[in-house]
Amino acid sequence: MQLDIVGNRKIWFGLSGLFIVIGLVALLLHGGLNPGIEFQGGTLLQLQFNQATSLEQVRSVLADYNLEKSTLQETGDGAFLVRTKELNDEARREVLAGLKEKIGPYEMLRNEKVGAVVSAELRNNAFLALTIAAILMLIYIALRFEIKFAVAGVLALLHDILITVGIFALLNVEIDSTFIAAILTIVGYSINDTIVVFDRIRENLKANKKEPLAKLVNRSIMETLTRSVNTALTTLFAVIALLVFGGETTKVFALALFIGLLAGTYSSIFIASPLWYSWHSKA
Repeated sequence: MQLDIVGNRKIWFGLSGLFIVIGLVALLLHGGLNPGIEFQGGTLLQLQFNQATSLEQVRSVLADYNLEKSTLQETGDGAFLVRTKELNDEARREVLAGLKEKIGPYEMLRNEKVGAVVSAELRNNAFLALTIAAILMLIYIALRFEIKFAVAGVLALLHDILITVGIFALLNVEIDSTFIAAILTIVGYSINDTIVVFDRIRENLKANKKEPLAKLVNRSIMETLTRSVNTALTTLFAVIALLVFGGETTKVFALALFIGLLAGTYSSIFIASPLWYSWHSKA
């Protein structure tokens, strides 16, 4: 079966453009993404319980005070680090009293406010990491293939990031630092898939110089389609399991990966190579 992916590229570009516009509108309406504690500051508590205690017990008590999205970290036997939204003195006393009543006595090791300086540093580092990754990928793909492939690949990555960010804005999901890790993971996954298709196009260009370019690009995409789909499905099975059975602290990461993997697979097939074709055919 030979699909005319290149011939219908305006449809694929239009669908992506529609999703991106909807996401950007959601970003504007919500005033940006919904930031978690790491981005807007909050309250940090470190407690050492006198008896054996599990993360599930602590999270269950926090859920009674609508703090189930707090970040929990076990730092030792019976010791936990809790990062939650900013609590006033009364709310903090209620939460601590509830933990003592429902779990048992504890020793307070830390009780402090996390300021906005941390959030600014995280945002700057995330932007810097994405910028450096994009520049290095441009250089790598340009050296391995050509500049047109490099630009098309990076534009496809931008597409994946915008789709993921847009859907998070649309759903108003609260993001944390794992969202940044997921975005960087998506970038690595998507560019790898795209390069496989680019590599097949280059091979076919060398072997079939007289074949019409549109037909050659379509054939190259179809020859790598099974690999792209199987890789995506295998990865998505693991991500879905993490999304369904993982804890609260992994759900943002898993959801971002799920959306990004779908967008990345789509862009590798329907966006990157048709973009290259559009540019190359007009040269």
